[in-house]
This record gives sequence, structure tokens and C-alpha cells, in this order.
Amino acid sequence: MKVLASLTFLLLAACTTPHARRTDVLFWNQPQREAAFRAMETHYASNVVHHGKARPLPAGAPVLPRFTDGTTLDTYMAAHHVAGVMVVQDGHIRLERYGLGAGPATRWTSFSVAKSFTSTLVGAALRDGAIHGLDDKVTRYIPELAAGAYRDVTVRQLLEMTSGVRWNEDYADPRSDVAMMYEGVRQPGVPLLVTYMSRLPREFPAGKQWVYKTGETDLVGILVTRATGKSLAAYLSEKIWMPYGMASDALWLKDEVDGTEAGGSGVSATLADYARLGQFLLDGGIANGTSVLAEGWLADATRKHSDIGIPGRGYGYQWWSYDDGSFEGIGIFGQLLHVDPRRHLVIVQLAAWPVATSEAQAKARAEFVQAVNRAVDTQGR
Repeated sequence: MKVLASLTFLLLAACTTPHARRTDVLFWNQPQREAAFRAMETHYASNVVHHGKARPLPAGAPVLPRFTDGTTLDTYMAAHHVAGVMVVQDGHIRLERYGLGAGPATRWTSFSVAKSFTSTLVGAALRDGAIHGLDDKVTRYIPELAAGAYRDVTVRQLLEMTSGVRWNEDYADPRSDVAMMYEGVRQPGVPLLVTYMSRLPREFPAGKQWVYKTGETDLVGILVTRATGKSLAAYLSEKIWMPYGMASDALWLKDEVDGTEAGGSGVSATLADYARLGQFLLDGGIANGTSVLAEGWLADATRKHSDIGIPGRGYGYQWWSYDDGSFEGIGIFGQLLHVDPRRHLVIVQLAAWPVATSEAQAKARAEFVQAVNRAVDTQGR
């Protein structure tokens, strides 16, 4: 069997047409970003997330963001290379606008918003009994990690990003972990990402220190796949995309040789389907009349578990949390899925910022969210 597995691996490696390195995306120029973010499947291997019968998102009363400095929506979108914004309140579209040549049928990459997709699938796997509990050791599902720093890390700590394993998430450094995590020598039957992560050293005791690590969400994705016996794309389609009624197929990027999907970054979907995911969460994680997620999962996943050093904010299970009860999936280069249960509100932004992360860009995006909040609070529903 080992010989057969090795031969199969070699044949796959030999027959697969090489794509660009998955982390090359960090170093594309602006024209490359704006062209490729809408067509990631032409650069990387991917799996299809099949959709079902479209759930309507009817038009609601139009609303325009109210910026305090006189900025208009058009100037905001142009200045920050925004490909689309959508505001949904009470299940109705109150704002839908496109830029960069994008439109309703455009699938745009989400980057780390995908982390929140992966987290939601953990909630589904818990309900299904495929994942037994958050205090299980990660090695119960990924035994290849047993010899390294992850041997005593729990599923909960992986979700919280408090494993204590050393990591560098510097998107501008081509030698950082986030740039190198898909590099190295392949071992037959072991995802390349697992091989990379298994060699990382410990920096802090497990559970004591929050450090943002995309590679760990990739591990969560592998854990979900191992537990359920299904690809992330297939499980997302089965649990949410089809029964809740997304209107278009989505894509989930994967390793072209071992087939491992990138749990931390890799979903491409339309603007409206991102909004539908937010609405699914506002609806309590119910699809086609059935509870998809484990009891209490949403409240637990979206509350503050880890202190990130910013007043009023925190980190949950792959969601950024706010003290006012709202929560966000945030991706590099400007992606956003903002969910506000108190206002029954979903805000989506898709973009191609000139840099992966920037305090100035992030501040402008936060001001956009506040401008929407002011508008819906004053203009009613």
C-alpha cells in the first residue's frame, strides 16, 4: 500500500500542470490584483461550491452612507479600489454598488474572510458529531502533528489562535511564514501545509498568547476535512450553500497536488452571496428550516475570546468581535463581511487595496461601516 501511495503521489506530481505559488498573490502589482481577484481559478486549482435554488434578496429602501467629512460613496470606492459594496438590512438590499469593472456575477476572492467560513463549518461538524469537542487535541484529527509544538494544542486554541506556536504573518516579507507555508518537500499522503506547520517551534505556552496565524486556519480546514471525510467545498455546499439558497457557485482554492483547500484564505463568491452568508448568520444558522450549527455555536464563535490589544475589540473563533455585539470577517487587500445583529445588518466590501494591510486603509474601511450605521440609524428602514 505504501508503494502504491508513493506511485500515485509521483504520478499526480508529474501530471499536474504547475500553477503560480499560492503566496505570489501577496506580491502582485495593482493591475494584476484588479484582474486576478475576480478570476483566481485561472491562477490556482480550486473546488466548486455548488449552489441551490436562489434565496431572494429583495430591494429595500435605498440608503447612502453618511460620511462626516463630506466623502461620497463614489469617492470612497475610487480612492480605495473597491470592487463592490452591499448593505442588507432585514433581508433586503439597501445598497448595491460596483467598481473596478465588477458586477453582480463577478466572483471576488475573500482572502481571510474565508477563515470565518471555515469556523462556521466547525460549528456544523460539531452538530454532526464529526468533531467531538473543542477541547480535543488537534492531533486526534491530524496525527502528523504529534511530534511537534502542536502535540498539546486543542481545537479551541487553534480556533482562538492561542496555540503559542511561533509564527510570522508579515505579508510584505517574502521569507515570512505566511509567505512560505506552502513551500518545502512533499511527503506522500501528508498535506504540504501540515509538513510545514509540524516543524514550527513553540514560543508561548498554549492558551496564553494570541498571535494571528493564517496557517492555523488552514490546519482547522484540514481538521474539518479529516473529521467529515468531505472537502471544505463539498461540506460548505451541503450545509449552507445549497440549502440556504446561494445564487451562484463559489470556488475554494486548493493545493494542485495534494488537494488540500486553504481554510485560511481561498473562497471566491459573488457580492450578494457573501451578504447571504451574513444573513444566514443573522437568521441563527438555520437553512431550509434546519439548524446547521451546534447549539450556542454562533454566540460563542463571535464573542471575544482573545484580547488583541485594541479597546472595544477582540478575537473569537476566527471572527473579529466588537463590544457592541457586531462581528466581522476581514481579509487582506480590503475584504469585509460585517454582521450587526442589533441592527439586523450585513455590510460587505470587496476590494483590491494597493497593500495587503494598512492602518490608513483599515481606518477608512471602519469609517465606511460607521457611515452606513449613521445612515440606517437616521433614515430608518
